[in-house]
Amino acid sequence: MSENAYITPVLKLWNQFSAYPGGKYLFSKFVQYKAPYFKTVNAQVVELKPNYARLTIKKRKAVQNHIGTVHVIAICNLLEMAMGACAEASIPKHLRWIPKGMSVEYTAKAGSDITGIAQINPEQWRAGDLDVVITALDDKGVVVLKGVIKLWISEKK
Repeated sequence: MSENAYITPVLKLWNQFSAYPGGKYLFSKFVQYKAPYFKTVNAQVVELKPNYARLTIKKRKAVQNHIGTVHVIAICNLLEMAMGACAEASIPKHLRWIPKGMSVEYTAKAGSDITGIAQINPEQWRAGDLDVVITALDDKGVVVLKGVIKLWISEKK
């Protein structure tokens, strides 16, 4: 956390919701309400703290491809949601962010539920490019996708 112990509004909301039964589910629905496209993968936020987010999606027909594995674009959507939650839970008060690009490598078939993790090196929080490391794992812990989402960080005016 930053030197002045700033807690972002998203992190404050997560801390409030996640303290109660069903709160993580409700928080996840709130994120999907704010960014409706994420409803397509129905991801659940499992863990959120400064510079780290872990989300999951269930393997179900709506996210599968023609060979019965979780479609890589569904996994990318999961990871983009993880990145957004991570960034919003972490960004210093004087900065703002916008996605600039995503690079991914498919490393294995995704034949189960998927966990998506986004991680930020806290020392990168300054104006300019910031790389968010993203990783997707199957239910056995096998990495099925890895990559980076590049953010553009700028000072608020």
